[in-house]
Amino acid sequence: MRQWMIDAFAGAPFKGNPACVVEPLEAWPPTEWMQSLAAENNQAETAFLLAGEDPARFGLRWFTPALEVPLCGHATLASGHMVLGELGLDAPRVVFDTQSGPLTVARNGEGYEMDFPANPPKRIEPPKGLEEALGARPVEVWADWCVVAVMESETAVRQLKPDIPALAPISAATTRGRGNVGVSALADAGAPYDVVSRFFAPGSGIAEDPATGSLHCILSPLFSAKLGRAALRFHQAFPGRGGDLECEHRGDRVLIGGRAVTVLEGRLRFGP
Repeated sequence: MRQWMIDAFAGAPFKGNPACVVEPLEAWPPTEWMQSLAAENNQAETAFLLAGEDPARFGLRWFTPALEVPLCGHATLASGHMVLGELGLDAPRVVFDTQSGPLTVARNGEGYEMDFPANPPKRIEPPKGLEEALGARPVEVWADWCVVAVMESETAVRQLKPDIPALAPISAATTRGRGNVGVSALADAGAPYDVVSRFFAPGSGIAEDPATGSLHCILSPLFSAKLGRAALRFHQAFPGRGGDLECEHRGDRVLIGGRAVTVLEGRLRFGP
């Protein structure tokens, strides 16, 4: 059984967000085995694919080292890259059936474009303790499945050193979700992107995620409304890596574009 490690939302190795992708299986393994492999890989996400009659359609599930999640952008991009690039499927796109409905990954120049559900957030009063946990005061706070703090500047986003464990109960109490927090700001003048972000995910067992497609299902409609443009460029400023996403808000969907790079191919010796 083969497995790839793929850097998603990256134009070069060791950038973006690494995901492990297991080659398509004929049946779902036990959930406990998939969770154990994800913990062994110790990456933000491990993706499992289920083959079917259609060679361009698969089941897809995602696991962090701690739990299964209902939606993951970077591991979907990595899965599409594995099928279209590593396995060489001769098709313009691939469809993945997931807990969040059908998701597509299509070829797009040197990269790929994904079609995801949009999650327009609602503005809320800053939750008690959020400023203290972040170590900085947000200009605005929004919420959908996670809390999103809008900061005053790109510098403020980059310099954050939050109390990450403290963020989980604040977000969970606000959204009734797992307890994750995104931060964002308009980019500095002259930057090659429009919005900068970071994502702290203690509720998913991850201190900070390097490049998060699902977060941009919130950020894309939020900043498209602010800037009056459907298509925006985002940079997720994880220290030492960084990921780049091109998003276009289209009603109840968000098109998310990015590149992917395979950095490792291996063979698992212990199957389910």
